[in-house]
Amino acid sequence: MPVTRLLRQVAGQMLGSPACGCWTATPLLQFLGTSPRQIPADASFHSASFSGTDQPRVLITGGLGQLGVGLANLLRKRFEKDNVILSDIRKPPDHIFHSGPFIYSDILDYKNLREIVVNNRITWLFHYSALLSAVGEANVSLARAVNITGLHNVLDVAAEHNLRLFVPSTIGAFGPTSPRNPTPDLCVQRPRTIYGVSKVHAELMGEYYHHRYGLDFRCLRYPGIISADSQPGGGTTDYAVQIFHDALKNGKFECNLKPSTRLPMMYIDDCLRATLEVMEAPAESLSMRTYNINAMSFTPEDLAQEVLKHIPEFQITYNVDSVRQAIADSWPMNFDDSNARKDWGWKHDFDLPELVTTMLNFHGSDTRVAQAN
Repeated sequence: MPVTRLLRQVAGQMLGSPACGCWTATPLLQFLGTSPRQIPADASFHSASFSGTDQPRVLITGGLGQLGVGLANLLRKRFEKDNVILSDIRKPPDHIFHSGPFIYSDILDYKNLREIVVNNRITWLFHYSALLSAVGEANVSLARAVNITGLHNVLDVAAEHNLRLFVPSTIGAFGPTSPRNPTPDLCVQRPRTIYGVSKVHAELMGEYYHHRYGLDFRCLRYPGIISADSQPGGGTTDYAVQIFHDALKNGKFECNLKPSTRLPMMYIDDCLRATLEVMEAPAESLSMRTYNINAMSFTPEDLAQEVLKHIPEFQITYNVDSVRQAIADSWPMNFDDSNARKDWGWKHDFDLPELVTTMLNFHGSDTRVAQAN
């Protein structure tokens, strides 16, 4: 089965290619594309006029995932709607398509990606296509193609056209031999998932391209990202999103991690703001190209206790998934993000109480509307 077709099937099951992302293929020397089609850059570009000559022209790959749409909304407020192009291999819902420029982009097709960058005069590229931890372990060959082969195309196009490139990394880039509490920016990594391995590869390749070719590569290691308006997408930290859906709908939740499993977490608004801030930071302020960022660290038991303050009848049970538990046990318990705070002024807004209140208010209003209807 062609990789792209298999990808569409996995993407459909995931309801959105989650928090972090990658996909593309090969070096500046050559590429054999996997997509049978080449899409002209203005094919679905229903808002093609740009304004503001000093503003970046942005492309977001894997844009229909957990972070892509939210990032596009933030960047469109900052740089004007028509300067930010969302892309994916899936057809967008109507509200996303009509919210601003959307284009088909198969990052495993180097020629397609290059045409989009050239024809739309892209200057910033956010690379958000990946299979996450648990999904990647279920399909290693596809994760290797998307997360590693895809990255090479993005790096080459970015270097060739002098782009500022953002590639997200993850807590999954660390392994069981890494210091876990706290985990510094620079330490032994050695992850044991294809997702984690691909992210270490992305960090190192990005830094290599920066030193070898002068590529303006920037990377943040995201903790678990919690967002109110997206569905879980196959990650190990997804319990911290699903718990709110189930608490309001059923009054109970079955967690697939042990109650004492501590992981670093962040609300999506902090994550998106950090991403924009590091991209806007002056190059001379960056002492490194890959930074940890963090907001809070909690366990399923901590989260359940906070939910109980709002829903006294809430009940949580545990049915541990051995694969996800093993992944979580190899990840950091807490991130040291002191370099990000020192170099470019990173500061989070949401702690656990604010996170829980925000999530319950969002889903509670949705639940009340559904009941009324």
